[in-house]
Amino acid sequence: MHQQTNAVLKLEKSIHRGFDVVFFNAPQVDKIQVKLRQIPYVTYSASHKMWYVKYENLDLKVIIDLFKELVNIDISSINNEQKTKKTFDSAKPKQIKKSLITLSNSDKIEKRELNKRAKDYLNKYINWLENTRYSPSTIKIYSEAMHNFLLYLGDDDANQVNDDVFAEYVNRRILGNNYGPSLQNQNISAIKLFYREIVRAPIDVEQLNRPRREHRLPNVLSKSEIKSILEASKNIKHKTALSLIYACGLRRSELLNLKPRDIDSQRGFIKVYQGKGKKDRLVPISEKTIEMLREYYKKYKPKVWLFEGNPAGLQYSEASLQKILKNALKSANIKKPATLHWLRHSYATHLLEAGTDLRYIQELLGHKSSKTTEIYTHVTSQSLQNIRSPFDDL
Repeated sequence: MHQQTNAVLKLEKSIHRGFDVVFFNAPQVDKIQVKLRQIPYVTYSASHKMWYVKYENLDLKVIIDLFKELVNIDISSINNEQKTKKTFDSAKPKQIKKSLITLSNSDKIEKRELNKRAKDYLNKYINWLENTRYSPSTIKIYSEAMHNFLLYLGDDDANQVNDDVFAEYVNRRILGNNYGPSLQNQNISAIKLFYREIVRAPIDVEQLNRPRREHRLPNVLSKSEIKSILEASKNIKHKTALSLIYACGLRRSELLNLKPRDIDSQRGFIKVYQGKGKKDRLVPISEKTIEMLREYYKKYKPKVWLFEGNPAGLQYSEASLQKILKNALKSANIKKPATLHWLRHSYATHLLEAGTDLRYIQELLGHKSSKTTEIYTHVTSQSLQNIRSPFDDL
């Protein structure tokens, strides 16, 4: 085997987001990074700044074939963990992370591990979610919720529990820990889906009551505040990224998933592929924004994604994008705890204040229901400021 470099690709077994994974610790060299992206089921961790795969998806033969003429491969971590001779077979099934489960104040904090039956249930559930094409974020939230519920059951078979167990779990695990309504809803949705699609037990999962929905107004920045934030970003990449979120009302994930080919400068549109709810949509883009994108493109020449990290071809991270906004807020001396979604809220509100029909705004934002869009009617300054208080007539 001919090695072209002394670089080392080290496979490091670890636990990430509740799963056994293998990180690929490799030099930041373009050729190596390109190969890493070709590994089946590979995902990038922004927190670890490394690519990884779930342990169950690791195929050492594929790794050897991809990198045999590029780097030396260190698999000692894998061998030491398995305590077996070297093998190029696919890895063993995943092992679920030992977790802490915190119940109400009257309960002790226990450190337990899922039993084999519970692990099998959880693996089957995750596979079903993946095969049904749920989003990665939903899979993460639902699998963690079910992991905690199965851990709560202990040695009890999930197929044998009754309705009272669910009520007890909600009262002790969720309400007892002061979980918010949103997190309570997520847990209930995860459990309902598990019992409807995986266990199919003769129990009434619909008896799981959801909390009353909170109705919160969207946070909106004024046009002058938006202008200050954008002008505070001196780096053209940073300024363009924030400007595009506001100019087109994009979600954070939608911006990061954009590719250069998605910008149709001739027709004046951005095509957003598979946004929330797996929906494609067209969003108009002004000539002013197109000129900014052209200036950005000439300087950075992105290869794969419209906004890339380091090395080239690597998708820009959500954490980095949020940090850009945080720095811009600080430079603009704006004290509000604004998030990237505030820019999207501001886009919708400013369109409504300018007289844009609510139906068009719904389409531009990619909302499934018009009721979601109607919330912006409660925060438009023009309609509210035109109301005369009876106090003024006294």
